[in-house]
Amino acid sequence: MTAPRVPSLAIDEELKNKLLFTALAIFIYRVGAHITSPTVDVNALVAIIQNSSASTLFSLYDALGGGLSRATIFALGIMPYISASIIFQLAGGVVPTIGKMQKDEDGRKKITQWTRYTTVAISLAQAYGFAVFVETQGAVTNPGVMSRFTMVTILTTGAIFVMWLGEQITERGIGNGMSILIAVSIIQGLWPATLQLIGFVGDRVVSIPGMLIFLAILVGMVAAVVAMTLAARRIPIQIPRKVMGRGRIREGQKTFIPIRLITAGVMPIIFAQTVIIVPSTIAQFSNSAVMSEIANFMIPGGMPYNVLFGLLIIIFSYFYTSIIFNSVDLSENLKKQGAFIPGVRPGSTTADYIDGVLARITLPGSIFLALVAIIPVIVASGIGVAQFAFGGTSILIVVGVLLDTLAQIEQHRTLRKYDGFMKSGRVKFRGRQSKFGM
Repeated sequence: MTAPRVPSLAIDEELKNKLLFTALAIFIYRVGAHITSPTVDVNALVAIIQNSSASTLFSLYDALGGGLSRATIFALGIMPYISASIIFQLAGGVVPTIGKMQKDEDGRKKITQWTRYTTVAISLAQAYGFAVFVETQGAVTNPGVMSRFTMVTILTTGAIFVMWLGEQITERGIGNGMSILIAVSIIQGLWPATLQLIGFVGDRVVSIPGMLIFLAILVGMVAAVVAMTLAARRIPIQIPRKVMGRGRIREGQKTFIPIRLITAGVMPIIFAQTVIIVPSTIAQFSNSAVMSEIANFMIPGGMPYNVLFGLLIIIFSYFYTSIIFNSVDLSENLKKQGAFIPGVRPGSTTADYIDGVLARITLPGSIFLALVAIIPVIVASGIGVAQFAFGGTSILIVVGVLLDTLAQIEQHRTLRKYDGFMKSGRVKFRGRQSKFGM
């Protein structure tokens, strides 16, 4: 395993425009996350949520970019989009037709369009459910059909706009738009979480040594997350010497393909958290004795919850990695270029070899993700701060998004340097100098 260097920053005009666009989009997003729906009594809603069994669900929506606990116009955040993405990614592993579409460029475009339509449908359903909830709890200023219609319209429109804004950041800005929106929401919640922890100490809910131990664990986990996120397995590649015509010779060279230990990034945790919270929340709203038992069994932070959460993270790690990393395409590209892995035959054998390497490194990577997500919850419960808002999942998301964004900036800089080299018009080959365009 190797850990590549953290990219340095240097800003050219194009990069500056991308960064400015991203900053503007984030500003718009944060403004919208503070504009409340005109039909809701926010103070009453906050009081209701604090005493509600569904407080965990509201916290999840808030952490994933929304403001559900404050009924803002972006209350649903990117949760509808994540839910729609999960549906189609799971379908790709079950429905052969969708699985084939995921491997084809045109097919992926169709799936993206279907995901958008599904996001709208999920947004409508979730917005209506929230409208009914706040009305039945007495947190609406003027209850009635018009109030529900207004709230559903506002929340659905807000979710669609957030989806569009995330896509615009991805296309015209820097980084993955959806991930950046999540990370920004987590970062803005860091200061309230700090005040919360100080309040725990002031109220003697937790001792000062206990708080210091907890903070030390979080700092250590940040360092571990950075190291593990950057860690990669290098697969050696041999490129043979080749005569390219007109006396030009491409010298043989040795290089490598870096495969990250955590190839799937933070998505397995987000998927697992989304999947696990829905059944337990439905159970909490049910009057059935069986469903109530399920709710008690699946209390966040409890042992059954932690075990299931960890298993889902591991499963989603393998599943998501298999979707985003196509070993067959990689092996075919190597074969077309005449490159090969020493000791491995080109073609399907190379694809099998890469799959084997990927499977071996995904296991420790997925276990690490699960431990980072679960350990802070266990420690926090042990010292009496089970409701602390900033934990391992937040660290993983913020660190992962930051490193991915820095990597994109470095990639942009590298491409700009290469463009400048090409525009100079000269490149040296063995035995002579050639000018492009001649």
